[in-house]
Amino acid sequence: MSESVFMGLCDKLGTSQLVAMRRDVVDISDMVINQVRTSDDVNLMNSGSEKEGFRLEKSDIDCMLWPNNHRVIWELSQSQYYNTNTQTQILCDSSDSPPGFTLLYLLSPSSYRNVQRACVRMNNRYYISSSKYTKILCSVADFPDPSPHGPCISGVYFGGKEYDYAYCFACDFWPPSAFSWIDRCHSWPQPHAVDEIVKNGCHFVAIGHTLGHHVHNEWRISFSLAEHKLVCAMKHCQFLSYGLLKLFLTEIINNELGDGDKLLCSYHMKTAVFWMIQQNTLQHWCPQTLLECSWNFFKLILKWVFSFPKITCF
Repeated sequence: MSESVFMGLCDKLGTSQLVAMRRDVVDISDMVINQVRTSDDVNLMNSGSEKEGFRLEKSDIDCMLWPNNHRVIWELSQSQYYNTNTQTQILCDSSDSPPGFTLLYLLSPSSYRNVQRACVRMNNRYYISSSKYTKILCSVADFPDPSPHGPCISGVYFGGKEYDYAYCFACDFWPPSAFSWIDRCHSWPQPHAVDEIVKNGCHFVAIGHTLGHHVHNEWRISFSLAEHKLVCAMKHCQFLSYGLLKLFLTEIINNELGDGDKLLCSYHMKTAVFWMIQQNTLQHWCPQTLLECSWNFFKLILKWVFSFPKITCF
């Protein structure tokens, strides 16, 4: 039965060769678009399921955009790697923020008017407010009916395709709080993939922690590029298990539910897959064990869901 499901998923989600071709097409598209967009100095990266290699009917258009001449640093010593005359430097201040979130302190003046308008003054410093930044960019966006949605500007194109554009800031350095992830990479992914992920750093998207002291000004660390590299590092059988969970989520769990009623999203599925692969919980990945592997993923998600009230009460 697992082999039959494997073949059916290959037909629905794509063979390993087709998935690799889809990823290459998106990467080439990003490269071409960024070459054309050099005049406004904004970098664009497709993200989400299409970049991962899926072509699902209900998938929306996910993009991340950030100014090339702005760079976030974790400590002042890292400023030596940039030309202060051409690069606006932003320093992380996570001293009063929950894990995974930070304030962004503007170290040098920004040439971008939208960044200037989004600044708030705290403790004699100018910080970039995440909520103000999103609202300002939403007001000047040239997309159909843009509105803030989490860290993104969202809406629907005329063809009915939904879009999520996350305007963010880039950091060339790996977050110190995520060094423990490197230590966990004993068997997966391979060392060269880990090195590439760490070398590419991270991003900061415009959303604060709802229980934090600075919910309207904080930024969340985003590992979208790292996640894409991890998906590409999966075996095809692992990728299909991940795809099966995504299908189960959209077509069964969240079917006919409104956005406000959805308790799970595809990111939870992706996290479960990453966790189990890295923990080496399932050693035999092949078409004959596809259903067993997928069921173990789903049991992990059930465990997280049922333990969530206990975690929040704690």
